[in-house]
Amino acid sequence: MFYLVIVTILWAFSFSLIAEYLMGLDKYFLVFVRIFLAAALFIPFTKFRSVPLVLQFQLLLIGSIQIGVMYLLLYHSYGFLSVPEILLFTIFTPFYVTLIYDILAKRFHFLYLISAAIAVLGAFIIRYDNVNEGFFIGFLLIQAANICFAIGQSAYKYVIEKNQSFDQKDIFGYFHFGAFAITALAFFIFGDFEYINPSPKQWFVLIWLGLAASGVGYFLWNKGATMVDAGVLGIMNNALIPAGLIVNIAIWGKVENYITLSIGTAVILFSLWLHAKLIKIEKRLNF
Repeated sequence: MFYLVIVTILWAFSFSLIAEYLMGLDKYFLVFVRIFLAAALFIPFTKFRSVPLVLQFQLLLIGSIQIGVMYLLLYHSYGFLSVPEILLFTIFTPFYVTLIYDILAKRFHFLYLISAAIAVLGAFIIRYDNVNEGFFIGFLLIQAANICFAIGQSAYKYVIEKNQSFDQKDIFGYFHFGAFAITALAFFIFGDFEYINPSPKQWFVLIWLGLAASGVGYFLWNKGATMVDAGVLGIMNNALIPAGLIVNIAIWGKVENYITLSIGTAVILFSLWLHAKLIKIEKRLNF
């Protein structure tokens, strides 16, 4: 779980950086540059020989969904929602992760849904307040993005578990290449070239998001996903909510309800503890 915690801290800054510095630029351009940098970072590490075509295609498809389509949906949601609202609407991701992985593995861990549900409750407590009138479109965009993110994580975990002889560093480039193909196509078809003149500060933020948050971040997150069960993976998706809100408060001075933030965070931590207990119960009962 160490990798997941590190990436959660890394990603906690991303939501606010996008909202504070990148709004006004073409959304397709932002996603294209971010993925281009991430893909370029992994070219030197990628093995282009001795990797089965089936595995290459699987990773290309997973990357195109998990971050290619997901980023396109996420960046569009910023036009309808604030950062706290975007974080709020990710509360259902644990359900998507656990259910999708069980579908792929052709099994069903009912007890995992209990801890995931508690994590959802914790996230909901953190951001239970009034949302703006245009939240519905934003909500749908975020749910679609969450489903793409969940499909990618679960599918990557499943595929790597079937191909453990490969060093993930050697094949992870295909993941980013798949995302790049989708975002490049979207940019050249739908991009508005009048809004692609970032300032030096915006370029700095884009480079950070591309190389660190997307490039290194997704490698460590997906690698971490292969080292934990689907229940923990689902719960860790919601750990990003308090982390993102803390950054939003501490650095940009956004006013939030500190009481609900504390209670909700405690509930999410409790869900992790409970999940460990439920795993032991499941093993004893042979579910």
